[in-house]
Amino acid sequence: MGEGKGSTLVHLLAVVLCLVAFGFAIAAERRRSTGNVVQDSTNATYCAYDSDIATGYGVGSFLFLLSSESLVMGVTKCMCFGRPLAPGGNRAWSIIYFSSSWLTFLIAEACLIAGAAKNAYHTKYRGYIYAQNLSCAALRKGVFIAGAVFAVLTMVLNVYYYMYFTKATSQAARKTTNKPNSSVGMTSTNF
Repeated sequence: MGEGKGSTLVHLLAVVLCLVAFGFAIAAERRRSTGNVVQDSTNATYCAYDSDIATGYGVGSFLFLLSSESLVMGVTKCMCFGRPLAPGGNRAWSIIYFSSSWLTFLIAEACLIAGAAKNAYHTKYRGYIYAQNLSCAALRKGVFIAGAVFAVLTMVLNVYYYMYFTKATSQAARKTTNKPNSSVGMTSTNF
């Protein structure tokens, strides 16, 4: 690692995994299930749904975003284990970006898994209902888009978190290795 920049491979993998998660979330939004009320020969009405591929896209997006977050947190040891961070601005920024990235990550994952679960839910039979304007349960527009937006925010925050984290750990390493041997002087005092 050179001068607190961090590994380029970690940056690249985190960005690629988040962008794939973003792409899957956009694809899930475009392919959401929609249902139409259909009446069969016995006058029973039910909802006929089109393709359920958006659920798979949503789960795929969830998993890619989880992989990206796991990569960054695994490399940095979740900021709790490993080398200590040097006091200063880099440590403060890494803590801010760490907490912000976790917040956006949890929001993105909640949107993606809730969207996938709601998209997978299909109301089948409604029974013998003779009413006008029936509607089939469907996922609202924008749930997967919200997950995609928060996935991109998580990506940006993770890149900054990793950058400031490596700066703070390299500062701590330099400070501890460049210090001469110091000893605490003790004087004897008689009371």
